[in-house]
Amino acid sequence: MGILNVTPDSFSDGSRYAAIETALEHALRLLDEGADLLDIGGESTRPGRHPEISAEEEQERILPVIAAVLRERPDTVISVDTYKASTAQAAIQAGAEIINDISGFLWDPAMASVCAETQCGVVLMHTRGRSEEWRSLPPLADDEVAPLVKWDLAARLLAATQAGVTQKHIVLDPGYGFGKSFDENYPLLAHQDALRELRCGLLVGISRKSFLGRRLADLHGGKDAPVEAREHATIAANVAAILAGAHIVRVHAVRPMTEAARIADAILESA
Repeated sequence: MGILNVTPDSFSDGSRYAAIETALEHALRLLDEGADLLDIGGESTRPGRHPEISAEEEQERILPVIAAVLRERPDTVISVDTYKASTAQAAIQAGAEIINDISGFLWDPAMASVCAETQCGVVLMHTRGRSEEWRSLPPLADDEVAPLVKWDLAARLLAATQAGVTQKHIVLDPGYGFGKSFDENYPLLAHQDALRELRCGLLVGISRKSFLGRRLADLHGGKDAPVEAREHATIAANVAAILAGAHIVRVHAVRPMTEAARIADAILESA
């Protein structure tokens, strides 16, 4: 899954792809490098991001990009990263096939019915609280992280199916970095295979996350590795995630991850 952020304040891309022309150029590059689907986001969810933008502004950012991509590559599978039901509805009408909701249907009560009615694909992600709260959340012990994520995702999965979303249309995301402190992400990754018991596809979004940069600080003069220096760490973490059951990896740099995923898949096929 190639990441296409069309926001002025993304933690990784900044305003680089906010214009339709540059967004389209980047989308085509991601597809040419091997992306199987694109995830288009119109609002940054980085830690401390507040207040949220309106649904109207979000749609003004993403809908023209969806249209532009589908004009050039009509067969492209597009996912839209939103937790707003009205944006999801508009995006599906524009040709998106998947709604990637970082709140797992918790932040907009209308989202479940939109997804059930349209029978789109759904990504339910785990998060603890809102982004402005993440730095003040109580810490979790290493042996608490994965069970908590599994428990919460099971609850979100049940709520979605009870609302009419077909389970085969649902993919789960453990939400690396979302309401987890730097060090809490590693026990989650180490025990990610426990999520297989939920019997859904699994997506992971680890690409260039700050917890990777923190672990590399000693190699960068005691400071967190900058975003542009986290690509090798991203590949390592994603390979571990694939070996632990991930079916989709959401990444900024598609070509190197495509190659790494081929090797990880070969290992799994030989197990």
